[in-house]
Amino acid sequence: MKSDIILKIDSLNASLGEKRILSDIHLTLHKGEKHALVGESGSGKTMLAQSVMRLNPDLKLSGSLKFDGVELLTLPEKSLRKIRGKRVAMVFQEPMTALNPVHTAGRQISEMMIVHLGLKPKDAWREAQKLLEETGIQDSERKMRAYPFQLSGGERQRVMIAMAIAAQPDLLIADEPTTALDVFVQVQIMDLLNRLQKQTGMSMLYISHDLRVVRQFADTVSVMRHGQIQEQGSHIFQAACHPYTKMLLNAAPEPLNESIPENTETVLETQKLAISVLQKGSWLRPKPPLTLLEPISLNLRAGEVLGVVGESGSGKTTLAKALLKLIPFSGSLNIAQQAWHQLSQKSLTQHRKDIQIVFQDPFSALNPRMTIADIVGEPLTIHEPQLSAPQKQEKIIQVLQDTGLDESVLYRYPHEFSGGQRQRIAIARALIVRPKILVLDEPTSALDVQWQKNLLDLLHQIRRQYHLSMIFISHDLSVIRAVSHRILVLYRGKMVEYGNAQQIIENPQHEYTQQLIAARL
Repeated sequence: MKSDIILKIDSLNASLGEKRILSDIHLTLHKGEKHALVGESGSGKTMLAQSVMRLNPDLKLSGSLKFDGVELLTLPEKSLRKIRGKRVAMVFQEPMTALNPVHTAGRQISEMMIVHLGLKPKDAWREAQKLLEETGIQDSERKMRAYPFQLSGGERQRVMIAMAIAAQPDLLIADEPTTALDVFVQVQIMDLLNRLQKQTGMSMLYISHDLRVVRQFADTVSVMRHGQIQEQGSHIFQAACHPYTKMLLNAAPEPLNESIPENTETVLETQKLAISVLQKGSWLRPKPPLTLLEPISLNLRAGEVLGVVGESGSGKTTLAKALLKLIPFSGSLNIAQQAWHQLSQKSLTQHRKDIQIVFQDPFSALNPRMTIADIVGEPLTIHEPQLSAPQKQEKIIQVLQDTGLDESVLYRYPHEFSGGQRQRIAIARALIVRPKILVLDEPTSALDVQWQKNLLDLLHQIRRQYHLSMIFISHDLSVIRAVSHRILVLYRGKMVEYGNAQQIIENPQHEYTQQLIAARL
């Protein structure tokens, strides 16, 4: 009789050099089952997933790891290649680094169908576009021809998901597949995965820090910490036993209970700021400009946090880039009493230290060849070149300490840190020139609930310590509620709501905001 077990892990241990990463892992996944791995950043979830795929050659593995009865730990590399992608596929956590930057989204998805399903290129392209539409992508024909850097974080994540499920694998390992997506697209993706599972009998090993999604999706849950499984079963949400599991379930951020006086100095102001891009067309049939962001007028006061919320592709990151004058725009932009829309390039460079940004994906934002000391200290080379080497090092150590790190990290590299630690390094780099405004683009989207809470507490601390104003971008309204004094809601490039955070949460006026609050809070 054929077993219904698709993946069986017994006494699995994993080490990197002398460091133990995984300890005595036992896990059984049945065909058609959805098993979730939850735990804080650095708990070993991704390492366990990579062990199943045997993606890390430096990882020393022992124990037993069987896929459909075949022992993977002793399987030759040639045989593993026949399994990877076709029978076992993986959605990676950081799509910007996982996608090929020189190929379009459509080519990367259709290539999976050509290689594993034997489709002809034209047929593969057509099927790939259908699959991309199913993941919730708007204007799929244009996005198929886009390169990864031309897509938003959420759109890149959906391309990764489409690539992984293109060959209809028996086992899908999904490492934070809905991390960068708003609640509506999360529902679309999970519905898509559920539908595919019913059609193909696919099993899933689902890694997530979002316990709300896990509660609704998973059949069984394993809670990981320090490379070990602390608790496992289908009872987790009803009757958690381990103290760590209980802590995760109770780690939701608290709403911000603070106000900024109306007469506080304004540090940023826009009037009818709008963004359009030219579309390719012919001389006989020119296309009108494509509007990415309709006119927006807003202001930011000293010490205030403005939360910008909206679905993936709504224009949140586009607005952030405009506020830093990284892309052309129409209208006016004033920062720290300077008319940025009128500044020359030379003057702009001098004033850039007034507003700094922390990007959504810290791994791709940090240079992998530079040490932490070089990364954090680089802005000082530009804005404070008069500093001596000891003075520069003193400033670097101080800002690292302010962000919860210490000088032991100075000569290490970004790949040696967890996602939460890399985000702190990115914040330290932004803070070292003492900006007046800090723009944070989805800084908590890749973090588990405990790291989210820690990072939000840290941001409140440094906001008061550095007398900072912040623009906090997120698709997660519960995080926005915990950090913001005022909220700006974007929907398809248009400002649909703007005002006091508490008023918008308690009495939303626009239908989209109402749906967003109902879905998340």
